[in-house]
Amino acid sequence: MSDNQNLLAEQRRALILDEVRRRGGVRVNELTRKLGVSDMTVRRDLDALARQGAVEKVHGGAVPVAEASTHEPGFEAKSGLELSAKEDIARAAAELVAPGAAIALSGGTTTYALAHRLLDVPDLTVVTNSVRVADVFHSAQRTSGQRPGAATVVLTGGVRTPSDSLVGPVADQAIAALHFDVLFLGVHGISVEAGLSTPNLAEAETNRRLVQSARRVVVVADHTKWGTVGLSSFASLEQVDTLVTDAGLPDAARTEVAEHLRELVVAGGSGEPGDV
Repeated sequence: MSDNQNLLAEQRRALILDEVRRRGGVRVNELTRKLGVSDMTVRRDLDALARQGAVEKVHGGAVPVAEASTHEPGFEAKSGLELSAKEDIARAAAELVAPGAAIALSGGTTTYALAHRLLDVPDLTVVTNSVRVADVFHSAQRTSGQRPGAATVVLTGGVRTPSDSLVGPVADQAIAALHFDVLFLGVHGISVEAGLSTPNLAEAETNRRLVQSARRVVVVADHTKWGTVGLSSFASLEQVDTLVTDAGLPDAARTEVAEHLRELVVAGGSGEPGDV
């Protein structure tokens, strides 16, 4: 990492977070050598990651946050993590959307990034249970007016979660009566054993309804979601048609995914875009 002195803070913090997760903890002096930056810079980065809930600071360094399977980070806490990966994923996922399609976007910061990429795709019908996603389209219409081909947005209603998703019986009933060409699904965790999972029981049921109503299921998840397991599983990997992830997904995980999914799209880095 000796060439990383001029990295943007976001990129540097992503490298630090990967190192903490991979090794189970790092020391400040190790990071200064690897990144070629000062102690003060590293400490500021660790402070920022700690505020986001991504790491826990300890004397002389940082360790991963030990999260319970019921812990659900808020939207703001998640929005600052893996920004480059989410943008890469959003660009690749947007290429899967045809003009005039009926699509669904679940809640999450990656689907939020995807929503921005879909503003110029004409004549979409967008069903979402995400307040943030709906606001992307509504804000664009308020700014530029009701232009020809602007998306028709259906917000499901329901009870708001910490990640600004709408869940519960109202959302479930609305979704059950609809049918989408493609569902783009953000997830808390994904693994071979648990499939797709979330720490929120009500959100699990709403996501289950989304999967059932879609002709094609596309999961959009950065590499840090692999191996994470939330309290409630709502779909198996065999129910997923495509996983769009970033180049940080390890080779061993790619092999596992290929055994269970029809398509893997790796966005960014040396793997954009590709499939196995």
